[in-house]
Amino acid sequence: MQTSSDRHEYPAHWEADVVLRDGGTARVRPITVDDAERLVSFYEQVSDESKYYRFFAPYPRLSAKDVHRFTHHDFVDRVGLAATIGGEFIATVRYDRIGAGGTPATAPADEAEVAFLVQDAHQGRGVASALLEHIAAVARERGIRRFAAEVLPANNKMIKVFMDAGYTQKRSFEDGVVRLEFDLEPTDRSLAVQYAREHRAEARSVQRLLQPGSVAVVGTGRTPGGVGRSILGNIRDAGYTGRLYAVNRAFPEEQKEVDGVTACRSVRDIDGPVDLAVVTVPAEHVPDVVTECGEHGVQGLVVITAGYADSGPEGRERQRALVRHARTYGMRIIGPNAFGIINTSPDVRLNASLAPEMPRPGRIGLFAQSGAIGIALLSRLHRRGGGVTGVTGVSTFVSSGNRADVSGNDVLQYWYDDPRTDVALMYLESIGNPRKFTRLARRTAAAKPLVVVQGARHGGVAPQGHAVRATRLPHATVSALLRQAGVIRVDTITDLVDAGLLLARQPLPAGPRVAILGNSESLGLLTYDACLSEGLRPQPPLDLTTAASADDFHAALARALADDTCDAVVVTAIPTVGEGAAGDAALAEALRSAAAAVPTKPVLVVHVELGGLAEALSAATSTAPQGAPGVASPPASSAPSGTGAAAVSRAAPDRAAASASSAGARSADPDPQADPGTEPHAAPGSAGEPQAASAPSPSAAPAPAPDGAHLIPAYPAAERAVRALGEAVAYAQWRRDAADPGRVPEYEDIDEKGAAEQIAGHLARGQGLTLGSRETCDLLGRYGVHVHRALPAPTPDDAAAAARTIGYPVALKATAPHLRHRADLGGVRLDLADEDQLRQAYAELTELFGMPAELRPVVQGMAPRGVDTVVRAVIDPAAGAVLSFGLAGAATQLLGDMAHRLIPVTDRDATSLIRSIRTAPLLFGWRGSAPVDAAALEELLLRVSRLVDDHPEVVAVTLEPVVVAPHGLSVLGASVRLAPPPARDDLGPRTLPAY
Repeated sequence: MQTSSDRHEYPAHWEADVVLRDGGTARVRPITVDDAERLVSFYEQVSDESKYYRFFAPYPRLSAKDVHRFTHHDFVDRVGLAATIGGEFIATVRYDRIGAGGTPATAPADEAEVAFLVQDAHQGRGVASALLEHIAAVARERGIRRFAAEVLPANNKMIKVFMDAGYTQKRSFEDGVVRLEFDLEPTDRSLAVQYAREHRAEARSVQRLLQPGSVAVVGTGRTPGGVGRSILGNIRDAGYTGRLYAVNRAFPEEQKEVDGVTACRSVRDIDGPVDLAVVTVPAEHVPDVVTECGEHGVQGLVVITAGYADSGPEGRERQRALVRHARTYGMRIIGPNAFGIINTSPDVRLNASLAPEMPRPGRIGLFAQSGAIGIALLSRLHRRGGGVTGVTGVSTFVSSGNRADVSGNDVLQYWYDDPRTDVALMYLESIGNPRKFTRLARRTAAAKPLVVVQGARHGGVAPQGHAVRATRLPHATVSALLRQAGVIRVDTITDLVDAGLLLARQPLPAGPRVAILGNSESLGLLTYDACLSEGLRPQPPLDLTTAASADDFHAALARALADDTCDAVVVTAIPTVGEGAAGDAALAEALRSAAAAVPTKPVLVVHVELGGLAEALSAATSTAPQGAPGVASPPASSAPSGTGAAAVSRAAPDRAAASASSAGARSADPDPQADPGTEPHAAPGSAGEPQAASAPSPSAAPAPAPDGAHLIPAYPAAERAVRALGEAVAYAQWRRDAADPGRVPEYEDIDEKGAAEQIAGHLARGQGLTLGSRETCDLLGRYGVHVHRALPAPTPDDAAAAARTIGYPVALKATAPHLRHRADLGGVRLDLADEDQLRQAYAELTELFGMPAELRPVVQGMAPRGVDTVVRAVIDPAAGAVLSFGLAGAATQLLGDMAHRLIPVTDRDATSLIRSIRTAPLLFGWRGSAPVDAAALEELLLRVSRLVDDHPEVVAVTLEPVVVAPHGLSVLGASVRLAPPPARDDLGPRTLPAY
């Protein structure tokens, strides 16, 4: 605690957890007077060389005066931060405000001297870089705009920290010392450096969890059954390549093995390092396990145990304590209430989950916040892998449970670099940091497809156990923003798998032109209609008739693929009576060989009740390996049968996905740290979800195809195939567009400084306010947005005087909230040519709607006729600044026909924005009308975007209506709301979510 003499109270908001370069975590916090002993102990562990670099002279120990100076801060002019692990210092940084001559100073001096000291054992972990980000943010908060640092020339590591930070710098050399000066205002380069470091650190932290060299299952039951014993068996049976340990404090001291696995009573008893601990003990015993793991140097935890935020307020507090406890030791957590993790890499082969079978190795990464959905995805991919799309399997799987620490953002960071993952599939029930997720999704989607289905999207609240910031944006807006970032947004788990399997093994289409061929005219027509519904451009179906042979299919597919007017081919097939499996295999080989000749165009198959065709399409050639490591090869008699929708049995897919095997009936372990027979406490998955579900055995499917082989996906319905193809076409177009994202134009007539001064003056009157009409027009005018003048008309005489000022013809409008922008209610009179018409209209309005005080009538000059539109911008605390556009009127509001883009908007964004609403044809000459001035409308959107981007205090802008004519446009109504801007965590230092 700080003493009363300190000028400011302890700044708790400066505390933060950070991920370091090697994937471990550390806590950054202010140094206080209570840290004297920690500081001395820390300094004693620093090498003489590092001390010399810090003080420019031999400095073996700190004096009492030094300790007092380095622990007593006013948190304004003198600030010290420490990075801690296990409660002990591993690095420190401090700044002292200085004046022009380098002497101690107070505000308004805006320069400070900064110095670091990092314990030798932790150098190279990126600790100094993280501390620099945090001390710079603190300094900016306290009015410091520039840092100065003096470094010995031999201290190359510290010079590199400063030089690589990305700030604007000045470097000089004097008296044998390198002097560095740099501005603290974030730059594009400093943000890019920060994001790159964040990416490396978070990706590495997930890599440590998914590629451990050793695993301990803490809570392994003494008797068969239960969660811990089951997970131990799953890891062992998958052929895990690292060291595996079973841990239970109730094991007899003489017991050395469990199911052939080394048994220990405590993690502390393990001889050697442990990279990952899978925790299955009851919630009340987890803190002790975390302490043991932390003291032993465990790098990460997968907490299967339930009873945390999924169980109510008390559990939420227990979950927060769990995260804080684990981070104290630099560990990251998957869970609690997690289903587990899987890595099919032959170098790892880790199945630390409740899935009873290891999935096939493949190119698809899976992330699910729900355990039940996670196992359903694994099961469905397995069935589809063997029966519809071949052996396209899983690279990694993460079920995050309550997502208290490791989130989808972290896994995205890992997948972006993972060479074994070509497609990412995510089931999300909440997005904890939409702004960051959008940024990461855009980068990931530029390299590999990202398909997302979001659950609980209409519930209005996050699922129990998920702590997320609130967003005021409707789900449709969030979905539109995700699509803008390149995310393939689908609505169901079925669509998720359908799209993922197509993208995993087929090339992206070059356009929307689709050839359709097959032996069923009806199925071809259904496919044709489905293509039109998805916005594709299908060619007339080619009917090969039911007499078509495999050679006929081969020839037709080859011709279609060779056609330059075709971007993709959908093959429809129905069974041929009497040919059976041999005919299916022949047809599959014919299609595969034709597709292989043109590997740049995607091919899909729609099949009806062809039990063998789907398997044959996906089967490997005879040169393929007969089994993956750790997966049994199929016996000759175990070929799958049934429809393409379910390869291993004729059970309906959804029913098969939900069915539970004996493993699925597992209950949570009785207290594995006590005597058997205790009531179970741990339960995986989300509350009320099954603890495990059966996945068909890998032995029931064909062996994997060689990497790079284009397996042909097959679908049991035309709609499903075409929907997946439509998503691929849209994603491919986004990839092409993303290569040239456009630019944010500069406008010479923008008065940014004047707008800032005006905004500051308004906010000085209050924390949040809606500007009046005159202030709104003034502020918008500084950005080149000119609003048509409207004069109040509280009486008929005032209306006549206003019209004379403006000039006829005029419009008379009621601006009362219930009548504003509701021309359909009759609250507007247009084209009033003289005073007589104006007074008559005034009388009609007051007769219809009441007294003028209720109507709030205004007089406004007439604008050229055109299409009425609306432009809105809002700053959402979670998603960021969003620009929206649509046509004005009740019909658009009823249909929700609005388009959205993240701010800042580029010229390409503005062009696509006005063309992406369903009613866009009304802007471009629909039914013979004159096209509007699209260029003027795009410029207006860009100017509004610049206003909100330049001044985050502008939290809401509405322009309605904006009448867009064939030449120019008129803004007839506008409102602006100001408020202190929401905090932006993407511009500050790197931090993990606070707990």
